[in-house]
Amino acid sequence: MKISRLFILASVAALAACQQGGSAAGKEEAKDPGKEPVATVDGTSLSRNTFDFYVKAATGKTSADLSAEERDQALDSLVRLQLIAAQADKDGVGKDKEIASALELSRMDVLQRAAQQKYLKDKTPTEQELRAEYESQLAQMPRSEYRARHILVQNEALANELLARIRKGEKFEKVAAKESLDSTKSAGGDLGWFSPQTMVQPFATAVMALKKGELSATPVQTQYGWHIIRLEDTREIQPPPFDQVKGQLGQVVLAKKFRGYSDELLKAAKVEKKL
Repeated sequence: MKISRLFILASVAALAACQQGGSAAGKEEAKDPGKEPVATVDGTSLSRNTFDFYVKAATGKTSADLSAEERDQALDSLVRLQLIAAQADKDGVGKDKEIASALELSRMDVLQRAAQQKYLKDKTPTEQELRAEYESQLAQMPRSEYRARHILVQNEALANELLARIRKGEKFEKVAAKESLDSTKSAGGDLGWFSPQTMVQPFATAVMALKKGELSATPVQTQYGWHIIRLEDTREIQPPPFDQVKGQLGQVVLAKKFRGYSDELLKAAKVEKKL
């Protein structure tokens, strides 16, 4: 959200800086109230359209929703924005490679958002599309969750030693509290409920191979170190009902449609990568 707001404000500044034309509006501009200036700054006109867009970006409200005092404050802020942008342009700030890149990216971002809105305007997802996406999401969902404990150490020799001690009768929780290197040690190594997709692959594979109450036969190595694992329990995951996630499914379908549009543009484009 912060990045989007910066892009919007950067675009407003660029738009305001480009609105050269003095204090008098032309005959054509006079026909459109949105093009009439709400202020001129050193001969540069700031249109009502620009002001309204600035207010919406800065406050989330329309200018009509603001009090007279708030509108005046907003206009003062826009004037300051124009003054600073104009001075920065005179000082050559826009020639800095990072600033120039940020301005170009903001331009592309605003145009992309506008293109997305226009393309998707008449492409509201149908019930059939939503159902199909729901089934696709269900097919990718894990069917089970696991609850396990682990003890994390940095070398295999220590892991094997601790595993042998637990097999001889030492309490897993006490060994974890004393020897484990991660934050779960205070809970006796308890990781809580999780799906395999949230864990690194070697760990997830080892957990899924265990039976309830079973210890891993050997320590399991991941990028974090060596793990001794005990599976506490498993449970089936109940997927959310279709009606509960219908709104989110709509966003996913729309995103895929726009992705398809961009894929077609990419296929038709002549792209030469030079990295």
